[in-house]
Amino acid sequence: MVDVVVVGTVALDDVKTPFGEVKNALGGSATFASLACSLFSKVGLVAVIGNDFPEKHIDFLASKKIDLKGLERDKARKSFHWSGEYGLDLNVAKTLRTDLNALETFSPKLPEEYRKADFLFLGNLDPEIQLNVLAQMKKRPSMVVADTMNLWIELKREKVLQVVKEVDIALMNDAEARQLFRTPSLVRAAREILSLDSKVAIIKKGEHGCVMFTDKKHFACPGYPLEKVIDPTGSGDSFGGALIGYLARTRDFTEKNMRKGIVYASSVASFNAEAFSTEKLSKISEADVRKRYREFKGFVRF
Repeated sequence: MVDVVVVGTVALDDVKTPFGEVKNALGGSATFASLACSLFSKVGLVAVIGNDFPEKHIDFLASKKIDLKGLERDKARKSFHWSGEYGLDLNVAKTLRTDLNALETFSPKLPEEYRKADFLFLGNLDPEIQLNVLAQMKKRPSMVVADTMNLWIELKREKVLQVVKEVDIALMNDAEARQLFRTPSLVRAAREILSLDSKVAIIKKGEHGCVMFTDKKHFACPGYPLEKVIDPTGSGDSFGGALIGYLARTRDFTEKNMRKGIVYASSVASFNAEAFSTEKLSKISEADVRKRYREFKGFVRF
């Protein structure tokens, strides 16, 4: 029985940054989120791959004890492929090409045991798919976290708002929050998220960390001061996966523990940005994350 179900994309990425480039590298929201989550909890991955997806990547995910019963293979299509480039401002990715391929007709069907899971992470996907997955759960999970992106806000704003209303924690970056709620104020955007019944609003700010809002309090977590960022692709997904993995392990949803979860998640996300693709996540251990967590505590104390 898995603790957390992660639904999203498994992709082959071409990424170029000022520090190098990779071709057909393992990527996708479900990939990064599942790897990060697996540091804390047992995770089941739900996604689709195509007929060109390398077996070595499947073997790698399985080696990290990620349950792959929910990973479908479309034998008639190629895998989802994303090509992007970063300049010196590594907070902004320029999409060069997106080939949906197998993702174009993807309609997730959760394995029976996944439908009973107590924790659900809805990675960056069409909001209608996110809602469909939530409807497949046998019971309401104890915690549902959802992420989104500017494309879905532009194309399906009302559905994105419906997802925000249905989940416990709504994740989005600062530009997405401003776009979704049509306001320059992140505080106002967070209040709008909470007014839609989300218990917690977390707004990611790239290298500058994130801000969490609840009804009565807010908490600002800085970004870890990395000397050299190689590739930020997947860091937001890693943040979300680590957060729900930590919450699934502790089963403590108090505001105090949520703050701890955010610092752990920020630690994992910072590791991810230190290398291309999943190279760094493939190597770190929970002990590495705990060490960076303690560093966070040191440099925010005053």
